[in-house]
Amino acid sequence: MSEFQAQVEERLAALEATTLGTNAQALDAFYLLVCGVFVFFMQCGFALLEAGSVRTKNTKNILLKNLLDACLGAIIWWLWGMGVAYGDSGDYNDGNEFIGTAPNNGGPFAAAGWEGTDWQASGGENYGYTMALWFFQYVFAAAAATIVSGAVAERAQLIAYLIYTTIITGFIYPVVVHWVWCDGGFLSGGFTGDKDKTWAGGCIDFAGSGVVHMTGGVAALCGAFVIGPRAGRFDESGKVMPIPGQSTPFQVVGTFILWMGWYGFNPGSTLGITPAGYGTIMARAAMCTTLSAAVGGITVVAFDRIFSQTYDVAMVCNGILAGLVSITAGCASMHVWAAFLTGFIGAFVYYGASKMMLKLKIDDPLDAYAVHGACGGWGVIAVGIFGSNNYITMGWAGAESTTCMADPTQCGPLEAYQGIIYGGGTLLGAQIAAVCIETLWVATLSLMMFYALKFAGILRVSEEVEMAGMDVSKHGGSAYSTA
Repeated sequence: MSEFQAQVEERLAALEATTLGTNAQALDAFYLLVCGVFVFFMQCGFALLEAGSVRTKNTKNILLKNLLDACLGAIIWWLWGMGVAYGDSGDYNDGNEFIGTAPNNGGPFAAAGWEGTDWQASGGENYGYTMALWFFQYVFAAAAATIVSGAVAERAQLIAYLIYTTIITGFIYPVVVHWVWCDGGFLSGGFTGDKDKTWAGGCIDFAGSGVVHMTGGVAALCGAFVIGPRAGRFDESGKVMPIPGQSTPFQVVGTFILWMGWYGFNPGSTLGITPAGYGTIMARAAMCTTLSAAVGGITVVAFDRIFSQTYDVAMVCNGILAGLVSITAGCASMHVWAAFLTGFIGAFVYYGASKMMLKLKIDDPLDAYAVHGACGGWGVIAVGIFGSNNYITMGWAGAESTTCMADPTQCGPLEAYQGIIYGGGTLLGAQIAAVCIETLWVATLSLMMFYALKFAGILRVSEEVEMAGMDVSKHGGSAYSTA
């Protein structure tokens, strides 16, 4: 290489470093917005999947609830949801380990701390990324709430929907976020550096198998249990009676949209792209996500074929979603082969949970609990089994840890904080503890909420409305024009 070429390359490297340093925050904000748009588009996927899984007479009703999830969720997340999740964070000594609270300037509550004197002093530059993060976290919250609507579809009153969505989005879900994804959270293995403040060092839930999906899935289970099955779902002897959805094409297109949205959900959970190594984490998350989804879909339909003697399209859809949910917690901390196994096992977790629901005579039209609740719990536990000693400490085991990338035998004070197949054990205990604690929290509050709605007489529509369909009874007529 000539001296001139060396000088040119040196100048280009210096220019690139200067440019990236100046614009790193803006690039990270843009990355979050793009990934957030992918996740927001998942609302369209949920809408199509749910509309295709219910009967024609309830199409408008289920679509209205999906629309209102996005609208109501945005307002709640602005007013107090973000504050409950991330308020009073960042100070290990004074931060609240259970729930976010408002600092002196209001902080994230109604974005009060983002548009006051601090904003004026900085010219707004320091808050662009924060607002992009608000948007990214909002679409996660909306996804968690949407999961529940499928489990109580075709018989829940609109007023009940508005109440339970407000409580889940504004309190139940953001408290779990604070525990796992916030500085000082007592279940956070990724953000709480002081491990004395955590349960067994904290869990690793990179993109939310537990935080988002298990929270929504467990709430969905409680709602389906309390509201009871749809009329005609079980006969007098308890035999399951089929109630087919109206549109297989809707179900398939909805599943594809959700799969696409997961590429914002999982890779986007790096929360940035400019720091060193984040591009690699993003790429690994995308590859692991793809393989887990693919094997999940194939495994479920093949296994179901043994018993049903048919190739059920809906089983492929739910198998894909089961694989996606299963890998969401560990997509950045597993080797590719482990992601494949996680999706493969997740397929059986989904299938078993789905059949168990029917045995218990719990009617879940979308299999919301089996897909999101059961597979979400499995996804969290899978990290404790397959979490790689090469990747587990890459920003996700606290300030005291050292990376095992160069030498897996030199893992510092957190040597046990890796998958059990690599000789660790502490991490698996932390993952199981997180699943148990989150489930207990969500189930307790959800049962209280749904039973309160039931006793108030506003949970379920009347038998006459259910039989006629809510589109005609509540929404001005059928979703489909015959003109």
